Amino acid sequence: MVNHQIIDDPSTTLSIEDLAALRENLHEQRLFRREQLQQLSAAATTRTDALRVRQVASQLEVRVKLSASARMVLADVEAALTRMDQGRYGTCHLCRRFIARERLMIVPQARYCARCQQVKEADR
Repeated sequence: MVNHQIIDDPSTTLSIEDLAALRENLHEQRLFRREQLQQLSAAATTRTDALRVRQVASQLEVRVKLSASARMVLADVEAALTRMDQGRYGTCHLCRRFIARERLMIVPQARYCARCQQVKEADR
């Protein structure tokens, strides 16, 4: 695990307690997303009422979108946990600078610092 205490900038410093809290948050998010995907999958198989074809179709579309979103977040959470285990957590994938502590506390699975995230979103 990387100890970010070396850096003098308190906005990027993650204490051992911060990392523990972030790891717990990521584990909770992973559990939630797995349960969400399970529920969405189960709901898709129980609705076969022919009289409600339109409603079921729209619900299926929503479930498909929710499932895709949940899978993306789950992948991000698992990648963040892997980075923690490898000691690479908290470093921006683009500029290689530390991600601000405040950002990680809000989005613990963040791959990019706020500046690089804005650049990526502007490029879309």
